[in-house]
This record gives sequence, C-alpha cells and structure tokens, in this order.
Amino acid sequence: MRRRILTTAALLAGSALALSACAPSASSGGDQATGDEVTLKVWSWRTEDVEAYNTIFDVFEEEHPGITVEFEAFQNTEYNQILTTGLAGSDGPDVPMVRAYGQLQPNIEAGQLEPIDGEVDGLDDIAPSVIAGAKGKADGKTYAVPLATQTLQMFYNKQIFEEQGLEVPTTWDEFIEVNEKLLAAGVTPMALGAKDDWILPIFADIIGSARYGGSEFEAQVLSGEKDFTDPDYVASLQLITDLQKFLTPDVVGVSYTDSQIQFTSGQAAQFPGGSFEIATFRNQAPDLEFGSYQVPLPEGAVLDAPVSPAYADGNFAVNSKSEHKEAAFELLNWLATPEFGQLVADELNQFSAIPGVEYSDEVMKEAWANYESGQAPYLLLVDFRYGEPLGTAVLGAEVQKMFLGQQDAAGAASTLQQGISQWFTPGE
Repeated sequence: MRRRILTTAALLAGSALALSACAPSASSGGDQATGDEVTLKVWSWRTEDVEAYNTIFDVFEEEHPGITVEFEAFQNTEYNQILTTGLAGSDGPDVPMVRAYGQLQPNIEAGQLEPIDGEVDGLDDIAPSVIAGAKGKADGKTYAVPLATQTLQMFYNKQIFEEQGLEVPTTWDEFIEVNEKLLAAGVTPMALGAKDDWILPIFADIIGSARYGGSEFEAQVLSGEKDFTDPDYVASLQLITDLQKFLTPDVVGVSYTDSQIQFTSGQAAQFPGGSFEIATFRNQAPDLEFGSYQVPLPEGAVLDAPVSPAYADGNFAVNSKSEHKEAAFELLNWLATPEFGQLVADELNQFSAIPGVEYSDEVMKEAWANYESGQAPYLLLVDFRYGEPLGTAVLGAEVQKMFLGQQDAAGAASTLQQGISQWFTPGE
C-alpha cells in the first residue's frame, strides 16, 4: 500500500529536517528499466485535495503497474520555500506541482525542471493562454503540464436571492439595485476577506476587467501603448471605492477564511471569487444552493460585453534531479490525457486544462458557460508576476489602503505602475 503523507504546519516549521523526513528510504522504488518497482513522489500545495488525489492516482497505478505514486501536500503559504529547498537538494519530489507564469520562472532558471517538449503528447491541444503558464519566459520551452483553468466571477446564494425577490443582474444599474436591496434587508451584499490582500486584485478584476478593456488593455500595456495610469484603468479601480459600502464595514479586518464562512453560512449573499471556491463551498455547506454570474458592464466600459477573467493554475513538472525520469514522464503523459482531465473535473471540481472534458456539476457548468461567453486574462497574475515586486502584491496592498481611506484610485494605479516599472519593459 502506498504511503500518503499530509504535512502539517508543525512539520513545516522544521525546515530541511522535515523535508528529509518526508523522503522515502533509498530502497523504495527502483529502476524501471530493470523491471523493479518505482515509487514517484508527487508534491503539492493542495492539502484540501489529498483524498481526491489518492483516488486519482489509484486510477493511474491500476493502469501502470510497477509505478506507485506517493502524494504529499504541504501548507499553501509554505510551499514555495519547501519546494525550492527540495528541488535544490536530493530529497525533493520526482513530480512537483509548480506554480504558473512568473512564479514558475525561478525553478526554470535554477535548472530544477526538465523541459517536456517532445516528451509529452497532447501539449498542442491545450489553449495557448493556458500553456503559456507552463513555459519559460526566456527560452519559450514547455516545462510542465497545466492542471486547471481558474475563472473569476460573482457567486450568489440562490435562496437569499429568492427570499429577497432578486434576479441575477444583467445591467450595472440592476447590479447596484441588487446590492442596495440586500443592504436594506440587513444582509451583507458581498463577502470579501480584505485582510488577506491576495484576494483583492481578484476582486478588482471581477468588477473592473470589462471597464478597463480586458484583453485589449493587456495588449496595449504589454506593447507600451498604455500603462496602469490610463484613465480607464483608474476608473476600474474607482469601482472598488464605489462598492465598498456593500462589503462588511470592517472589511480589512475580515480574513479570507471568514469571508468564505460568511457566504456559506448565509450571512452574505454574494462572493466575488474564483472557480476554485466551488469545491470549498460544496464541502463547507453541502446543501447550499448557489450559482454564479459575470458582473455587468459598468458605465464607460471599454468592452461591450461582460467577461470572466481567468488564469492557468498549477502545473506538473519533472524534477531534473529525479532518479526515475522515465516513470515521471510516463506519469506526465497520463496527466495530459482527457482521462486525467475528467478526473480533475469529477474529483477536484476544477476546470481541467485538458480539452474535451465534460462537467456534471451545475455550478461548474454555469461558470464555464459564462467564461466561454466572455473571456479576459487575470491581468496582474498572467503578465505581471515575472519580477519583483509582483503586480498582484502591489495592488493588493494598495486596495487595502483604499478601503482604509489612505489611498485613492489614481494613487493606487500610480503606485502599481511604479512598482512593475522596476522590472517590466514594454515590448520585450
């Protein structure tokens, strides 16, 4: 029976000693070429998905006798450092789950990952915007198989909407009216955990991507035609201040976890977030009836239809120091198949990066249909996490200041532009 280890916060504090303790003994696994059993270590930051991955890798093992997968998950906030340490030493995973876009580059630049072009089938079938999150910025090579596509939208509690006589808004005026009625009824219109600043650029894009121009603005800012001080981008950030009254009064004191509970317990009627929330909501409140919608176009919107911002989330790569690369590439080839993609949908409630997957969950169907009807990049993650400071980190802190009355939209946009200008050169 395979060993499956869920690393706790206590173990994480033990630094390199904890990492070496997680490694199998020298006698575990073997050389696939000689017919010996091979044990592949797979690392991830998805502690909440351990049982689901156990089920998924059971399918792989049944179809690939001789290979055992040992799945280990670490705390999300500690994972980057743990992975860096593991890949630099001899106790790292054979197949690590790695970040995407800019946060993948340090592992590539350190030579810690194997290029997979020509080694893994099906990469050409993955959407260009998704596979871009698995490529090296400098060499253009592919280093991983993308796991999932995350879409950003507004979730809503169907029971509360029905009790308050509300319909899903299709115009900005209707959107404001829905929030006003909820506020008047004593229901928090939107749950947002602004204490954790990483969620705030997500909120900004959910309500403002269509206002500043989505993919059109992305192309313009990458070429240098525009930057983040552009009036349309500033206007998109102004929406944050305009909507603040519909959030919890002490919004900067609310954690992300608390905001999830606010929504699943019925204290808040809506939740601006990613499709990654669906599985969490299902686990926290199995009887909760909820759906999602794209926030309607605000006045002055550059685009003529609402959009769901999106990004590639997570990749599976091969450790360049793995002693079992043949087996690791066998696993990666399976991770690029529709069979694995369907398991991602069914077991993880995630939108697979692999085309041809069908979704049975009604909320997932709705969110995916919304995404297909209007798409945009989650701009600061997709394009502006390739240097320090990260675009998401700068804007997150600035939005907190906006909520506290210490910054306005123009100032936040200016600080964002100054931050990314430290490393970003348009046109390169």
